[in-house]
Amino acid sequence: MSSKSTGLRHWRQRFNALFQDHEIFVRTHGHVRFLRISAVWQKRVALIAAVVLTAWAGATLAVLVNQLLTADERAAVAQQSAAAAASEKRIAQYRDRVAETAADLEERQDQLEEWQKTYFGSEPAAIAEGVNDTKGGTAQPALKTSAIDPSLPPEAQALARVAARQEALSTRLLAAVNERAANAETAVAQLGLNPTAIIRGAATGRGGPFIPYKGRMGKAKALGPSFAALEGALFRMEVLERTLVAVPSGNPADVLMMSSGFGYRSDPFTGGAAMHSGLDFRGPIGTPILAAAPGRVSFVGVKSGYGNVVEIDHGQGIMTRYAHLSGFTSKVGAQVAAGQQIAKMGSTGRSTGSHLHFEVRLNGVAVNPRRFLEAKADVLEVKDDARQRVGAIAARGARGAR
Repeated sequence: MSSKSTGLRHWRQRFNALFQDHEIFVRTHGHVRFLRISAVWQKRVALIAAVVLTAWAGATLAVLVNQLLTADERAAVAQQSAAAAASEKRIAQYRDRVAETAADLEERQDQLEEWQKTYFGSEPAAIAEGVNDTKGGTAQPALKTSAIDPSLPPEAQALARVAARQEALSTRLLAAVNERAANAETAVAQLGLNPTAIIRGAATGRGGPFIPYKGRMGKAKALGPSFAALEGALFRMEVLERTLVAVPSGNPADVLMMSSGFGYRSDPFTGGAAMHSGLDFRGPIGTPILAAAPGRVSFVGVKSGYGNVVEIDHGQGIMTRYAHLSGFTSKVGAQVAAGQQIAKMGSTGRSTGSHLHFEVRLNGVAVNPRRFLEAKADVLEVKDDARQRVGAIAARGARGAR
């Protein structure tokens, strides 16, 4: 016989030895009964128990395995949900940043267009191409924008390109403003005025409560270096150009004879040394007196020693006075243009004959009008250019107010 058959018979014998016929004596109320439990029955019960136990163990193992697999799946699902939530948060933040950047760019564009319209009128196309060199005839090339980061999403790249173009445009606009301001500064200095003092004086007249600048998304923002520089340059240019426009360089009367200059002289009544704070122009009574620069009539009446007087406020601290008049053709508050008649020549007040006493006062101090009336052609050219621009700004403001 084979060893395999021998081994099976050996284990069968050992298994059968576990189950023997048993008799159990049971005494109940004095009666004795015998219960016989056969080996076959025992084997069947043991087999059923083994099957049940095996089934229970298999079911338990299946439940455990299922729980382990389900736990892994739940962990994977939770991890995926967390990753999706984080991605949604990043996307929401990215959208907020894109929306904020777009709003800021739109506001910057509005500001650039407003500055172009206000200070350059019909010139924005020229500025977009480059700043024209009015002296050399060559155009300054448009500035190149910096390279856009290719790792940025397409939307961000588009916004970055717009931002770079705006930055380049503001830089070109700044160059144009600086050029105009430099021309005005040179002209103001040639008239004997101090441009630095004029700008400093204009800056001292600013104030108000501090209200932080916020973008359209309601967040505090910095103005940005290029925009801050541009705002400062525009203020400097406007102050200097308005000063040029306010300078009284037009003849106050259509006469050739100047009877007395500015400065110390012998008084015509006493012969003693005296300070003459203006220029005297001799002419017939009734000769038209003309505004030397545009401005607002601030006084019409009589002043001691001057007789009949008209005063015009030209802004920027500049005032002109016309004295010894025989009559008035203007009223207080009237806006007058350069060369417009405001009065008539006469000999009222402390006067020896028909003439015009013409004064120019800067921040209340009398200065020599001759340097304004005898301005060189290049200064007058810059002034005329500034007058056209300032007038255009005023006209656009008036149209916008209606």
